[in-house]
Amino acid sequence: MTKSENTQQDEDSFWYDNQIPFVREEPGTQPVYNLEERTARFGEAVVDFAKTIPQTAVTSRIISQLVGAGTSVGANYVEADDAVSKKEFLKNIGTCKKEARETKHFLRMAACASRS
Repeated sequence: MTKSENTQQDEDSFWYDNQIPFVREEPGTQPVYNLEERTARFGEAVVDFAKTIPQTAVTSRIISQLVGAGTSVGANYVEADDAVSKKEFLKNIGTCKKEARETKHFLRMAACASRS
């Protein structure tokens, strides 16, 4: 047995201790598809990113539009989640999609403006 094989075997025995490894889900964890939490984190990420963009005459308006569109995705999702009819839900989810696309547009504009 070579030194590297011996080291790998020692390391495996340390981590697994002759047990079969398994992934344990922590109690109380949120499901991955929790869109309310995900859209809120998206809005927070947009705000944090906007803070890193240097303020100039050109970027000032882009930053405000970016923050507005990025944070409204979550707000519109919360409204959709509380909708009383299917029609209202579809309207608000459609608005979420529009705001997400608008955010994508302003991220592109922010990237362009900060290059120059």
